[in-house]
Amino acid sequence: MSALTTVIDMGNPSHSDQSSSRRLAVIMDPIQSIKPQKDSTLAMLLAAQARGWTIHCGEMKDIWIRDGEAFARLTSLTVADDSEHWYETGNVQETALGDIDVILMRKDPPLDMEYVQATYILQRAEESGSLIVNQPSGIRDVNEKTFVSWFPQCCPPTLISRSIADLQKFVDERDRSVLKPLNDMGGWSVFVTSPNDGNLNVMLELLTRNGRHYIMAQEYIDAIGETGDKRILLIDGEPVPYALARIPDGGDHRGNLACGARAEGRELTDRDRWICDQVGPVLRDRGILFAGIDVIGDYLTEINITSPTCIRELDRIYDLNAGAMLMDAIESKLKERSDSKRNANKRRHNDVLGS
Repeated sequence: MSALTTVIDMGNPSHSDQSSSRRLAVIMDPIQSIKPQKDSTLAMLLAAQARGWTIHCGEMKDIWIRDGEAFARLTSLTVADDSEHWYETGNVQETALGDIDVILMRKDPPLDMEYVQATYILQRAEESGSLIVNQPSGIRDVNEKTFVSWFPQCCPPTLISRSIADLQKFVDERDRSVLKPLNDMGGWSVFVTSPNDGNLNVMLELLTRNGRHYIMAQEYIDAIGETGDKRILLIDGEPVPYALARIPDGGDHRGNLACGARAEGRELTDRDRWICDQVGPVLRDRGILFAGIDVIGDYLTEINITSPTCIRELDRIYDLNAGAMLMDAIESKLKERSDSKRNANKRRHNDVLGS
């Protein structure tokens, strides 16, 4: 990668000296493999860099625990809003993860056991002082498909099962259904089927691995053809005021940009805001600072918390800076932690004086 000629300033925030000395690290897929014009992680890094934060990157292979302490092999980073030369790497240094102010966990699914093991490493970093976005326990608990079950009032008819017979019955009871694996992304292995589909048994055998893996079945929502599969971004439980509607291409049923869906901006509807009011506070309580929920028509279908995307598309359509909104929320969390620590120290000091 050739040297960067310009570092793009994303906004002009005013921050304290303490804020500008922050260290932020991101755990992600290889940065050279991203699509910069679409990548939400890059938007976050640009926003952090604009504040004068020092930024670093690493992959899951670069983090480990030794004798109870979490460490990482992190690469210093400079980023730019440039589709050809979006990053430049610097020194590689081993560091205790607890010394990093903020760690973004942005590794794409599948959320397999290796991913889960990485969250344990990050949890040790969290216990040593780092703010992890999203919280490791939240990543483990909030499965992106299954967690909609906590909000049945928001969802279409949904079944999560590994029983081929039960899944077959669910499909037989409605005109069309959607079948999905629980731990993938980007429309991977998502099928639309119907009671008379001659391939239904094959789909169920494939997705459940002959009854050994749980999958999701949902009633197909016809509104996807008109309103699209809307991605709504939640920052600390509050929605960004616009959604990105991903409308399937005529030759594909999936509302995923990676599958050729077209993107249109939409203002949030009253129903969208009601769904956000149901979901947002629960995610906030579980340490999910950044999420992307998917809404089709009037229904919540997924809650994405590992590496939600669509920041860059919404920024372009509405002249937003959602990455900066996220950094504001992160700053607020860091201040809360600092104030809490200062107050605890003051109480201990007063207790010693009074004893």
